[in-house]
Amino acid sequence: MSDTFFSGSITALITPMNRDGSLDFPSFENLVDWQIREGTSALCAVGTTGESPTLSHTEHHAVVERAIKVAAGRVPVIAGAGSNSTAEATDLARHAQNAGAAAVLVVAPYYNKPTQEGLYRHFMTIADAISIPVILYNIPGRSVVDISVETMARLAKHANIIGVKDATANLLRPLQLRHALDRPFNQLSGEDGTAVAFLASGGDGCISVTSNVAPALCANVQSAWKEGRVQDAMAIQDRLLPLHDAMFCESNPAPVKYAASLLGLAGETCRLPLAPLTEPSREKVRAALVATGLLD
Repeated sequence: MSDTFFSGSITALITPMNRDGSLDFPSFENLVDWQIREGTSALCAVGTTGESPTLSHTEHHAVVERAIKVAAGRVPVIAGAGSNSTAEATDLARHAQNAGAAAVLVVAPYYNKPTQEGLYRHFMTIADAISIPVILYNIPGRSVVDISVETMARLAKHANIIGVKDATANLLRPLQLRHALDRPFNQLSGEDGTAVAFLASGGDGCISVTSNVAPALCANVQSAWKEGRVQDAMAIQDRLLPLHDAMFCESNPAPVKYAASLLGLAGETCRLPLAPLTEPSREKVRAALVATGLLD
């Protein structure tokens, strides 16, 4: 495996906010430090879970910089650098490199519905503009478009494009991608519920929402698998399943932010158009935390 590859439990960090919607950096710094102490192997800042669509560029830059500063080299920081504008994504990627990020996570452009050729040119333009690794982010449920295996195989020929966060929940994809490539490629699950199954299909780890509130358990799933303790990995994943499900009972990151608030990690505030959780969803999140043993 390449030295630039990422593995284990990688937290897709929430961006804590005060009740007025301003960024809560003290809670963010505490969260980053706690994640590292709990065994998280890398941090992903300002992705979907970090509410990147509603952050200004200044805020986006500040969150990336703060994550890198607090991590202080203890674990790598992957910076979200996604946009449906190639020029904007390129600017975010350049900033991430200058700030000291270990890699950038670049989502397939949403809303525009580019063709596969458009996707190819988008990612190649960004990869050509920086020297740190690029991780593709394939999430058709939010982007509408799916980066095909064939397009990923083309993109993988670029030395800077080293892997993919796969949020398709299609467990054939990691197998198909490995078959299509002639070099190692970093494959990370973007679906908590498939974390173990993705590893069994040849994946390297998981970029996780749940690990915001259960970092040690999510890290233990990954370490158990890596150490060959398959039954242990499955048992921990079974314990986490209600929490994985609850984290997506409404649009991410509203459920995980509410869970974080119950654990005293940060407030539950999200920016519009994300609304506060409904009461049934609050009950589901609370029950899942109790069932997982994280809340009395």
